[in-house]
Amino acid sequence: MSDKTYQPKHEEIHFYSDGLKISGQFTRAAGAQDGQAMPTIVCLHGYTGRKEIYMPGYVRELSAAGFNTLDFHHRGFGESEGIRLKNKPWDQVTDVLSAMIYLRQRPDVDANRIGLYGTSFGGTVGMMATAHDENIRCAVSVGSSADCGRSAKDKRTYSQRLDWEDMMKIDRIERVMTGQSRRVPYDELVPSGRAEADSIVTMYKVAEKYPEGYPLENYDHLQDFAPENYLDRITPRPLMFIHTERDTIVSVFEAKSFYAKAHEPKKLVIIPNANHVDVYEPRNPEIFQVVVNHMKAFFKESLSK
Repeated sequence: MSDKTYQPKHEEIHFYSDGLKISGQFTRAAGAQDGQAMPTIVCLHGYTGRKEIYMPGYVRELSAAGFNTLDFHHRGFGESEGIRLKNKPWDQVTDVLSAMIYLRQRPDVDANRIGLYGTSFGGTVGMMATAHDENIRCAVSVGSSADCGRSAKDKRTYSQRLDWEDMMKIDRIERVMTGQSRRVPYDELVPSGRAEADSIVTMYKVAEKYPEGYPLENYDHLQDFAPENYLDRITPRPLMFIHTERDTIVSVFEAKSFYAKAHEPKKLVIIPNANHVDVYEPRNPEIFQVVVNHMKAFFKESLSK
């Protein structure tokens, strides 16, 4: 059950990834004794980088369920160092691997019981990181792409892709000649359906937080990033893929493709009559609770002694 009155205590932390200072927070598991090593969940934000909007509910619920959590902004986002809002997926994987090294230095973390949860693009990065670090015992993705190139193509019609590619050709030249990529509003970089598009303004408030816009080059960086092709490296560690049936940012096909290419033990959860942003407590508390209950049960089973 949820306990919204529970207020976990957060510790502001930092670690380094490729020499860049990465800022985040470590939250102790409820009821943990001083010095007690507890199972821990790494929590990864999505493409907008607005974890402060949607991550607190997940941190609260996981902490109340007996897990430490670590959530941080990837390089270029929040207070972390790096080129502002630049998103290179493999760099974000490196950030996760660095976070894992950091966690294993803490005496209050059971280094043999570390799991991972990623929301949206965070789940995409998280699955790739899990494939490259056997210390991640289990992983959950929520609304995540299994193949980013395919998912990006799915967001535009053929005629829209032609216009977009014309703009990208110009940006590629400018990047080479000037060292800078053009910046566009988030909803131009990542088109979405009506419900999700509304949330960009009313919940994420991306333009308010990041008025400078996102680099167009981010689109090129994700084209060949397909963690579904690396899932065999994760076996026999448990995986769970959660997706909403009516997601119009990331098609539910992506979760089904993840699941089809994963080996046992694995679980697929498709939530009916819900969209991409319904998994967040500020948007839809009921669907959020469904998602987090699945996660808590999965982590309790997968990270048991």
